Amino acid sequence: MASSLTKDSAEPLGYEKTFLGHPRGLATLFMTEMWERFSYYGMRALLVLYLVSGGVDAATGSQGGGLAMTAATATAIYSVYVSMVYLMAMPGGWFGDRVWGARKTVAIGSGLLKANISTMVGHLYKGADDPRRDGGFTLFYVGINLGAFFAPLVIGTVGEKVNWHLGFALAAVGMGLGLAVFLIFGKTLNPKSSEVPNPLSAEERKAVITKVAVVAVVVAVFYGAVVAMGMYTLNWAMVPITLAGLIIPVAVLARIKRDKDLDSGERSRVTGYIWFFVAAAIFWMIYDQGGSTLSLFADDKTAGTIFGLGFPATWYQSLNPLFVMALAPVFAWLWLWLARKNQEPNTIVKFAMGLVLVGASFFVFIVPMNMAGDGTKVSPMWLVTIYMIQTIGELCLSPVGLSVTTKMAPKKYASQMMGVWFLAVTAGDCTTGLLSIAGVDLNGTGIIAMQATLAVAAGFAIFMYRKKVQGLMGSVH
Repeated sequence: MASSLTKDSAEPLGYEKTFLGHPRGLATLFMTEMWERFSYYGMRALLVLYLVSGGVDAATGSQGGGLAMTAATATAIYSVYVSMVYLMAMPGGWFGDRVWGARKTVAIGSGLLKANISTMVGHLYKGADDPRRDGGFTLFYVGINLGAFFAPLVIGTVGEKVNWHLGFALAAVGMGLGLAVFLIFGKTLNPKSSEVPNPLSAEERKAVITKVAVVAVVVAVFYGAVVAMGMYTLNWAMVPITLAGLIIPVAVLARIKRDKDLDSGERSRVTGYIWFFVAAAIFWMIYDQGGSTLSLFADDKTAGTIFGLGFPATWYQSLNPLFVMALAPVFAWLWLWLARKNQEPNTIVKFAMGLVLVGASFFVFIVPMNMAGDGTKVSPMWLVTIYMIQTIGELCLSPVGLSVTTKMAPKKYASQMMGVWFLAVTAGDCTTGLLSIAGVDLNGTGIIAMQATLAVAAGFAIFMYRKKVQGLMGSVH
């Protein structure tokens, strides 16, 4: 394994030991992300059901003690919560690039972890052409989904059936375990992860502190005035956040593209990356409704038993990670097998496949929605099928998206570009949030069909323009 490393990798002693054929540091990052995702997906499994519990949109006979909100309000809050986690990946990437380096930044919090831990996975390999790279990201993705699988079974069950607050407390325990693993086994990581690629100068540091202080004061004064006048409602918080989730990614990509320090090749790759960003935003807009629209449908309109055995609605949230763990090794093997035969679909085609599949999942969703229109409880197998289709689409797009981001990112913006990748999730979820705030019924067949059509059309569009996008990507495939 050591012989495959480049001269500038500066690998520490012990890298000759491997984790399933990959650098040993992958195991550390695998476990860290697994526990962090256990915490996040546990929160995600409980949130919408807790918010509607006790209200008109809760399932008949469900546990009380929630906030009795409507499904529309709960979906909007859920979308803001998810988008904020990924929105914080952008400043997390900035701190990794300019202040602390990826390794130190990871230990601070969930948002700061996301961009930098994926960048650190990239550091384990010799370069963009390392044939193990996509497979490594896929294995890393298994770690994510291992945590995501157990979270609904443990946190979801305790929260939904025993006590909401105890369930949320278990999510905090998971985050603590992830931090402990990272600190104890950090020596297995590449020293490059501790470097600050583009450190702030003293003048830049002063300017940043000043700007942050001014913004904080303006926001505090503005919202203080709104509260003082008795005008504050939930939308005063949600609307600015959701709008920011759409505006910030555009502004960041535009700023990076205009940077005069980038050469023509780097600027071209940033332009090509915009195609992947838009595609990913559309994908996540649909996919992340697995914790809101699909979750509410599972709770209220889907039978809670299978083969005579009852189970909590939160368990449906374990289907996607279960399918990922089962299918990710198959996909990793498939891409390598096709690569040896020079028949592997390139990144553009994989993205197109992901979009078409996630759109198809919502077309399928229309069928049980119509069946449940008269109060009939539909078979759980409908949701099983929908989650499986979405998972196959996810495996075509998400691990490959992580990998292509590290390949196409300008060196100056290595961690920040990974933050931009996660902002695609923010953009998708903020779109869902704005629709909910505007009063759009996301549980209606019309809006479901519209989203499905958008995703399929986007998939065909990126496929039809694949030669143009590949030209912008240069030597990256």
